[in-house]
Amino acid sequence: MTPEPQAKTFRAGLVQMCSGRDVDRNVRDALALIADAAEQGADYIQTPEVTTLMELDRARLMATAEPETHHSALAHFTEAARRHAIWLHIGSIGIKLDEGRLANRSYLIAPDGRIAARYDKIHMFDVDLGNGDVYRESESYRPGNVAVVAPLPWGALGLTICYDLRFPALHRALAKSGARFIAVPAAFTRVTGEAHWHTLLKARAIESQSFVFAAAQGGRHENGRETYGHSLIISPWGQILAEAGQSPGVIVADIDGAMLDDVRRRIPSLTHDQAFDVVTGGPLPPDRL
Repeated sequence: MTPEPQAKTFRAGLVQMCSGRDVDRNVRDALALIADAAEQGADYIQTPEVTTLMELDRARLMATAEPETHHSALAHFTEAARRHAIWLHIGSIGIKLDEGRLANRSYLIAPDGRIAARYDKIHMFDVDLGNGDVYRESESYRPGNVAVVAPLPWGALGLTICYDLRFPALHRALAKSGARFIAVPAAFTRVTGEAHWHTLLKARAIESQSFVFAAAQGGRHENGRETYGHSLIISPWGQILAEAGQSPGVIVADIDGAMLDDVRRRIPSLTHDQAFDVVTGGPLPPDRL
């Protein structure tokens, strides 16, 4: 488990975007919103999934993507973290890999500009929503296979991305590994967002007894996709501390670690796991009753 942090309170800022097909413009927009959040006193700032490029066409996506070793956008973001002296969490960038696919990768950047943690999205958004919207993320992206808990001055941060939200076992594993905060940068579709976004985020916060930070994409993008927006900061008790609308912008909230400690003390469910078997096909045998 991560040692108990010394600092208890900080301000979290979430950047909501409507990223398009022009990487340079997306980076400029992100940097301006990051500066806005920093001016509002945010110590930790998170951007949404696919911050630098919203692109569904595989050929255009692959032609635009860069490897991490000389990624131009990443250099701008590390400099922004230094300039504002913040913990900057870039929700995700498509990073070109050697094998002809990308990683959907998030970066946690320290105030000195070093990359403190990386996380590759584990669960791929391969769905048919039944209204003509079909997504096959795995055709372009290689899924990750490592969950990441990263240290912050106020406690540990569990990293996830978008579709990971639908897999509660991941979030519980992060919390039981020491996470006090869980990041969910996302680009939820309008259809799934209207139906499930608030409910899933509240459930993950309550189940993991963690603060949840979910910076989102919102609006109609150049490629025709429409995302839901409504970036959220949620307490371990399931309270919405800050919420955006559907347009680009910034939300902030003050995060009280003592409140988290109180929730975990009152309902210590993270320590109450019990082993069990699953029986199918008939009644329980007498020795299991």
